Amino acid sequence: MLRTTLVAAATLLTATTVLVPPAAAADKLPYSDQCQFPNGLYPGRPWSLQRVLLDELWSQSQGKGVRVAVIDTGVDVKNPQLTDAVDVKAGRNLLPKNLKDEDGDPIERGKENGTTDTVGHGTKVAGIIAARPAAGTGFVGLAPEATIIPIQQNDAEGHGTTDTLAAAIRYAIQAKAGVINISQDTSNAMKPSSDLERAIDEALAQKIVVVASAGNDGLGGNVKETYPASYDGVLAVAASDRNNERASFSQSGDFVGVAAPGVDMISTVPQGGHCSDNGTSFSAPYVAGVAALIKAKHPDWTARQIVAQIEQTAERTIDGHDRLVGWGVVDPVRALTEDDHPIESPSPQGGLGRAEAPTAAKFQTGETPDERNARLATYVAVAAAVLVAGLGGTAVAIRDARRRARRVSGAE
Repeated sequence: MLRTTLVAAATLLTATTVLVPPAAAADKLPYSDQCQFPNGLYPGRPWSLQRVLLDELWSQSQGKGVRVAVIDTGVDVKNPQLTDAVDVKAGRNLLPKNLKDEDGDPIERGKENGTTDTVGHGTKVAGIIAARPAAGTGFVGLAPEATIIPIQQNDAEGHGTTDTLAAAIRYAIQAKAGVINISQDTSNAMKPSSDLERAIDEALAQKIVVVASAGNDGLGGNVKETYPASYDGVLAVAASDRNNERASFSQSGDFVGVAAPGVDMISTVPQGGHCSDNGTSFSAPYVAGVAALIKAKHPDWTARQIVAQIEQTAERTIDGHDRLVGWGVVDPVRALTEDDHPIESPSPQGGLGRAEAPTAAKFQTGETPDERNARLATYVAVAAAVLVAGLGGTAVAIRDARRRARRVSGAE
């Protein structure tokens, strides 16, 4: 069984999720912290986007022409920010037919094109990647010109399996995806069937960047491998908080490639509006969006080179890699601007933030140049005043002499 990597259990609708009748338009609803479908528009700019200079980022790339496969619980295109972002014709529903719930009652499978999402998970993931700009909100996807391929492979009851995940990856290859986002992991730490790994390798061979969430079992320092994030070539993404540190729930391990914001993540929800959620599920699409931007700018780069670029330019405070945040917290602007040539692997020194040592002040044995200039300026000012006074006194003396001369001449 597969699970979407929410902090709350599995993919089940949580107690804070409320389904609102579709007649309630999102643009007429106030934004609510209670996650409801639809919900109001988030009025500001989410913190995960405030940390990025979006104008500088988008001057380099907006992801145009890059297709991103979202293998998840579906993507609801009724949210206006996703309507033009999703290739509906390319979508696919890979869930088994004749689905039943825990009580054995039949459940609705959803549309064949993958645009049904009763959970909201896949719709949030897609929004972080490619939501289009909209009036009334500061939320937007990191790659607002990329195209989403919705591949519904899991649902609220957890019907997704490693077999359907492998099939979804292969379908993404056929649908010409340039990036694949997988915000799911297996329900246990055992390495799954080799067919899933083969599907990953097939995608990598086609220069497709595969991004996967690291998992949310990190409380208490728990360290274990998760799949498909732990496969070679997959960029495993941990969650970071507002302080660029590992979120407490984020899975740790040597397989972690980078970290990205995963706390209080605002994104699109089914039927319209936005909602906040936590988890590495929402860190992965943040990185997938950056991968789409790089791929649009450098279409000839391999998947390995794009991954290395993201790792190389991530923000970190120690040399090299660590098991908490990998190579560091992703820096979208650096990833798009420090890219004069492709690299195959990150350098331990690259991205390391070091404070520059202050320049020592020059020791002066006499007056400084500024003091000398001030002194000379004073001399000039005083001399000018003396000269003006002298000229004024001379003029008075000449005038008085002329008056005396006229008086003497008149007396004679």
